[in-house]
Amino acid sequence: MAKHCITAAAAATTLVCLAAFGGKPSSAASPHTPFAGRSPTAPSRFVPGPCPKPPKPIEALSSAKCGFLKVPENRARPGGRTIELAAAVIPAVSAKPAADPVVFMAGGPGGDAFDDIPFLIDSGLNKDRELIVMAQRGNLYDQPNLACPEIDRFNEKAVGFGWDATQAKRLMLKAVKECRDRLTADGTDLSAYNSAENAADFADLRTALGIPEWNVYGYSYGTNLALTYLRRHPQGIRAVALDSPSPPQVTILPWGWSSAREGIGNVLDACAAEPRCKSRYPDLRQTLNEQVRKLEAQPLTLNARPPSGGDPVNVVLDGGTLLNMLVAFNVKPVDLPAALQELSQGNPQRFAQARAKDSVQPVGHTAHGLTQSVACGEWAPGTSESDVLNAGHRAFPGWPETVLAQVPQLPFQYDVCRVWNVKDRAAEHRVATVSSVPAIIISGTFDMKTGASYAKDAARTLSRSTSVLIPGIGHWVVPQSPCAQRVLASFFAGPTAPDTGCVAGLTPQPFTITPK
Repeated sequence: MAKHCITAAAAATTLVCLAAFGGKPSSAASPHTPFAGRSPTAPSRFVPGPCPKPPKPIEALSSAKCGFLKVPENRARPGGRTIELAAAVIPAVSAKPAADPVVFMAGGPGGDAFDDIPFLIDSGLNKDRELIVMAQRGNLYDQPNLACPEIDRFNEKAVGFGWDATQAKRLMLKAVKECRDRLTADGTDLSAYNSAENAADFADLRTALGIPEWNVYGYSYGTNLALTYLRRHPQGIRAVALDSPSPPQVTILPWGWSSAREGIGNVLDACAAEPRCKSRYPDLRQTLNEQVRKLEAQPLTLNARPPSGGDPVNVVLDGGTLLNMLVAFNVKPVDLPAALQELSQGNPQRFAQARAKDSVQPVGHTAHGLTQSVACGEWAPGTSESDVLNAGHRAFPGWPETVLAQVPQLPFQYDVCRVWNVKDRAAEHRVATVSSVPAIIISGTFDMKTGASYAKDAARTLSRSTSVLIPGIGHWVVPQSPCAQRVLASFFAGPTAPDTGCVAGLTPQPFTITPK
């Protein structure tokens, strides 16, 4: 569940990411600058303007048309504050593009959509159509920007604590409170940063740009948002593509455990089905179970250098950290059997170095304010710590309760939500989307964040949907799979009859086999 935490090597994302990657652009709105965008009630409108300038230039933006969508912060409060959402229209490669563009909905919530543009371009999203990218409310390049540098700085230190350490909890809650206090002191209505308002923003963007009909492509939280958008604002939607789906009706905090179990289990099963992997790494499930229990009983404190370079840092590896590193793809699935075997033989350096990577945190890149408002308003209500623990027991029987008590990637989330204190929106949000709009649902078997089986929940009420399962791929499938890219292009060309033929015969990439 956090931002798309994506790297060029793995193209792996989380549904929620409490640690972002990439430096803070100099053009980004400072999270410390109060935003006073108050205006009389007016319809949303698009104002042309310069494109964002990330630290690493994005070539596609050089030919894009950019600007801001001005919308009410809270549509239920006439005369309230107006906010600005950065958007870009990227031209199609084709000289004769289709009339219906593709609009992109990023993961997260809180992830920088502009950071995803190179992956979208490389995946062919603008080959035959314009590609429209808009930062969800509160994101980087928006006004206001709901970044939480306090949380980023905590994440830098968190590598030196156990996953559920008391000191880690204290420091995290302190950072969350400081961010909340600062944002609300600036006049931000945190309860207005939710999926319903997000969906209304995209509906307003289509109207403001004068687009009669468009296609929607979202991944991870972006699928949750896309389904909310389709349910609440179906007008003008030609087709919907859901990559690594997170259906609103089932996305609750305990849900993270079943996704972790499914994705990890599929990796272990794939190793067992590959003769070389099975021979080199027998009884991998037992190895994982033993290492989780061992590390939880006797955590390791190690000195490791971040992969990007820099001074070595002290990192703590306990059972909860090990599990969460798997879910976050800190170690790639193809390397997982080798890494577990090394760990069991007294060589934890692969995991230690991967953990040290999290000590390098850019400040101000992720909109933690949006992350927490969605998680606390839509995912947490109606469940409890005991529900999480019970889900953990079902997923991994026999594991220590100290590991199972925290949702993967969301430690102390119920305590965080008590601090964040936003309106309970579960009843209005957790609703299945019933629609006959053509849809394609793309999942990867190695996805540990939004388990592949949740495609069934999304498809159940989408009467014209096609589900595609890509073996050996984790979170955010399309950028990692040429076959998925072909399927998606075929779907947008003919939504009622996509060509899925390339999926037959696909197998996972061979696992890393280390010498004995």
